[in-house]
Amino acid sequence: MHFLFAAVFLLVLTLSSTQKSARKCPKECSCDDAKLAVACVGKNLTEIPPTADEITVKLDLRSNNLQLLPRGAFVHTPYLTHLNLQRCNIVEVKEGAFRTLGRVVLLNLANNKIEILYQESFDGLSSLKELHLDRNRLEEIQPGAFTQLGFLNTLTLAHNHLVYIPNMAFQGLQNVKWLRLSHNSLNNLAPEAFAGLFALSRLSLDHNELQFFPTQAMTRWARLIDTNEDLICNPMAYLGEESVSMAKLTHLSLHHMSLQDLSDQAFSHARLLSHIDLSHNQLRYLEPLSGPKELSVLNLTGNPVYCNCYMRPLKEWAAAGGVKLLGACVGPPHLSDEPLQAVTGPDLRCRSRDEALEEEEEENKGNGTVTAKPRQQVKCLPNSHHATCEDRGHTKVPRGFPTTTQLLDLRGNHFHVIPSSSFPGTRQVVSLHLELCKIHELEGGAFQGMKNLLYLYLSDNNLASLDPKAFAGVPKLTYLHLEGNGLSHFPGSALLLLPNLFVLHLERNAISKLEPTGLLSSVAPTLRELYLSNNTITFVAKGALSSAFIGTLLLDSNQLTEVPTHALPEAPNLEELNLSGNPVCWVGSKAFQPISQSLKRLFMDQMGIEKMSKDALLGLGPGLKALTLRGNQLKKLPDLSSLTGLEVIDLRDNPLLCDCALLPLRRWMENMKLKVTATCAQPLELRGQQVRDVNFFKTCPENIAPSPAKSKTFKHTALRSPGVKTRHLV
Repeated sequence: MHFLFAAVFLLVLTLSSTQKSARKCPKECSCDDAKLAVACVGKNLTEIPPTADEITVKLDLRSNNLQLLPRGAFVHTPYLTHLNLQRCNIVEVKEGAFRTLGRVVLLNLANNKIEILYQESFDGLSSLKELHLDRNRLEEIQPGAFTQLGFLNTLTLAHNHLVYIPNMAFQGLQNVKWLRLSHNSLNNLAPEAFAGLFALSRLSLDHNELQFFPTQAMTRWARLIDTNEDLICNPMAYLGEESVSMAKLTHLSLHHMSLQDLSDQAFSHARLLSHIDLSHNQLRYLEPLSGPKELSVLNLTGNPVYCNCYMRPLKEWAAAGGVKLLGACVGPPHLSDEPLQAVTGPDLRCRSRDEALEEEEEENKGNGTVTAKPRQQVKCLPNSHHATCEDRGHTKVPRGFPTTTQLLDLRGNHFHVIPSSSFPGTRQVVSLHLELCKIHELEGGAFQGMKNLLYLYLSDNNLASLDPKAFAGVPKLTYLHLEGNGLSHFPGSALLLLPNLFVLHLERNAISKLEPTGLLSSVAPTLRELYLSNNTITFVAKGALSSAFIGTLLLDSNQLTEVPTHALPEAPNLEELNLSGNPVCWVGSKAFQPISQSLKRLFMDQMGIEKMSKDALLGLGPGLKALTLRGNQLKKLPDLSSLTGLEVIDLRDNPLLCDCALLPLRRWMENMKLKVTATCAQPLELRGQQVRDVNFFKTCPENIAPSPAKSKTFKHTALRSPGVKTRHLV
């Protein structure tokens, strides 16, 4: 009887356990016996299965129809280490969607429809090592999107729609070794685009639209990288002097691009290069390369190399340095298809110039192609998409470019005046370079007909004013560079014809005031970034910044004597404000409150600030990610207690008075995860010591900020009296 009872009891327990187990595995899914791996592949699910067991470690949700990942989407599965969300039609990832997934090491979001990565998109993924975002529809990466991913090793963003990488886009990824940006539409990289990628050893930028080697952006991490094979298939036509400034680089591949010419100094700052692959470009002649001392292989396969006297210096240089030349001659006829390595000096005959040119012309007639002459003869170098006429001494804009030209480079010429309709037949041009051309006048309609122009570079010319119709006929213009001119007023009237202007560079001009006559809301309604550094601005009038879209405003190195608080309410979405280098001695109460809900980065270095109101930063809270006050004259600091979200802070080089009035700063520093550097200047006994390391704060009365006189007396007593016990605070 007892045996029967026990058997029945065991059967009930088994059935109960089975039912419970079945209930724990979602009916649409399959689970392993331990419920550690759950697979729900191709089930047309529209939400995350809420019944997945809490102990699930691997969750595979491929090929469903989730569309949206809401806040706390995975709160029921906090122990996940692997999460696969490929092909789920995901359009948006809400802030905090992954906030409970502190154990996940691999997240696959490939093949979805995500367009924007927001600042908090990956909040909570503190252990993530591998992130796949390839084959989405990404057009924008907001700075701060990856700040939570400090352990990430690999980030894949290939096959998206990225056009531009802003400064600090990858902030927080200090352990990423491989960043894949292949197969996007990148044509512009901000100088600090890769800032913070301290461990980066490989960067994939192949199959993009980079028209110039991204020297500035890549120099930031050049000291770390040994090999770079991932810049291929970009439409670069020319490499200028010191383009590749990468001291440790050993292998460089630039094959299948559009290179027609390169400076002999292009690799002068890459002395360790041992292999350079320039195969499948349009190089016809090449001069000896200065810089690389370890070069062993130079690959010119697939280039239309013409083996006559102009190639003799390269051959002699290669022979002297033991450099192996790969590739073959396309001409003259008696050397056609002859390997470059086998050609000798006597083969590269220097007959008369007329004979050489006549032979080339005969060859061209035979094959129906137009052959570029030696570089010394070339004035412009056009091909199907790019035309380069840099530093050719032109005084008038040349004409007759192919109608398929997309990049037109005319920098370094002497145009002085650009008349109306100077660019006929260039409606396909996307990027126009007119830097350093001594231009002092743009006539109305100068760019008429360039209907697809997105990038216009007029930097470092002599423009003192702009005709109101200077930009007529370029309605798509998005990026305008006017830095380094002599403009004395904000060119508001000239911008009225640019409804899609997104970024405006006006650095290094002579603008002295910003007035409401140049209202951004009317002259450039979509303007997002405004750069006004290094002007002579003394005043920003109320209403001058009126724009619902302006997100970045650089006013550093001007002549402002106060924070333009009264002008800030008209910029409700301002995220970055740089006031560094302005002679502001005092920062008053609630100086930034008008933009407190949007501001993320505030820079106030080297301003000579002597005092800040205790509530100068009132309203700023966890949303502020960067604050710099380096190199001022501050003895005390305002209340920083609300700034709990800071990722960057710089308080160095201020003469801080380390008395009990500074106790709130010390308490705040102890609660911050990031390192805060602040140094005592007074009293003499503490000069040079870090605020974080000073012992005497332990003796300060809790929550009391004594007057300076009392504080000073108390401080010296605490420091010198043998009866006072102190200990180091961590």
